[in-house]
Amino acid sequence: MLDLCRLIWRMFTDLFRSRATLEAEILVLRQQINVFRRGAPRKLAFNPIDRLIFIGLYRLFPQTCRALAIVKPDTVIRWHRAGFRSYWRWKSRRRCGRPTVPLEIRRLIREMSLANPLWGAPRIHGELLKLGIEIGQTSVAKYMARRRAPPSQGWKTFLRNHADGIVAMDLFVVPTISFRLLYGLLIMGHGRRQILWFGVTAHPTAEWIANQLTQACGWEQIPRYLVRDRDGAYGEIFMRRVRSIGIRDRPTSPRSPWQNAYAERLIGSIRRECVDHLVVVGERHLRHVLLSYMSYYNGTRTHLSLNKDAPISRAVETAGRILCRPILGGLHHQYIRI
Repeated sequence: MLDLCRLIWRMFTDLFRSRATLEAEILVLRQQINVFRRGAPRKLAFNPIDRLIFIGLYRLFPQTCRALAIVKPDTVIRWHRAGFRSYWRWKSRRRCGRPTVPLEIRRLIREMSLANPLWGAPRIHGELLKLGIEIGQTSVAKYMARRRAPPSQGWKTFLRNHADGIVAMDLFVVPTISFRLLYGLLIMGHGRRQILWFGVTAHPTAEWIANQLTQACGWEQIPRYLVRDRDGAYGEIFMRRVRSIGIRDRPTSPRSPWQNAYAERLIGSIRRECVDHLVVVGERHLRHVLLSYMSYYNGTRTHLSLNKDAPISRAVETAGRILCRPILGGLHHQYIRI
């Protein structure tokens, strides 16, 4: 900085000196530079003030490049361009304005756009407002996931959209205390794996099964498809009843229980969690046990396929004292807060 002040002062005093004196001084300075160049290192070090002086003189008088001796003209031009970039970088710095969107909100916007391909920026913006997140709609559009193809649903969504209209049914055998065989009829919905009906009889006929299906689904909530096996109990009366109420009957292939996997898995759960741990006295007793298990299964038991929720969704309880209620005589328990 001191050298710059001296240079300015000498420039001011030179205005009052004669031309001959200035030319003689210039010759002396040039000769001194020639002497210094002979003993100076190949590459000289310049501080920012030196570079600023050279750049300023070059900016005001481009012809001064011809007088440069200790530095090349291209070096001065490179310094000028670097200063130009630094100037515009400083001028384009972030000033007070719209605050940055936190990383958690940006991730949430991207997850929403990927999970809901049919949603646009206004729809996602509305959901964020309902979650108490104040953000502009243009910012939502900025951080949404970009897609090359038009939005489309996945296979999982496609299958789940049809699951609500499908019910499955199957018969299972339970022995009694007197070694008689009772038949249980299971009717379940594929939507949330909910048990719709339990029927118990000692002699399953086609007419009885048709009446059980009518009572389970009613005439107003008729499913679109029915999945069942090819048991001989589903006779002509049953098939006529199914066609009359507008259900499309879809029997599985012979010896293919895996095609009715949901019902078969549920029957396995009923055996492992209920009837294998008690002795059935009679038809009335079995009906009472199965209805108690249906209430437990639909409203209390959590399922891995439902993200640890029950078929009839349970609310999350965070306050209160935990109370334990026995179910099926203590075979299972329900935990609630009061």
